[in-house]
Amino acid sequence: MPRLLTRPRGFWMSMFGSKMTDARPRKHSLTLNGHRTSVSLEDAFWQEFCRIAHDQGHPINALAAKIDADRGMEIGLASAIRLFVLRTIQNK
Repeated sequence: MPRLLTRPRGFWMSMFGSKMTDARPRKHSLTLNGHRTSVSLEDAFWQEFCRIAHDQGHPINALAAKIDADRGMEIGLASAIRLFVLRTIQNK
């Protein structure tokens, strides 16, 4: 049985905003090993990804390149970044 995460009142609102449109994915540009690409991520995931990169002392592109290198071909980069963010938060 998966463990349910309990969060303080208003947590999800702060993560995803007060409007459902705030949860829509937006394109974000990256450069991975000299190649330009983009990922479609919700603002909450992008902001948390940027915060994690900063906290770990990595440039965003370097962290994205590491995630890209570590992911399997069966998963897209945006999904891999979301899972990375989720696992990082869970391991706090």
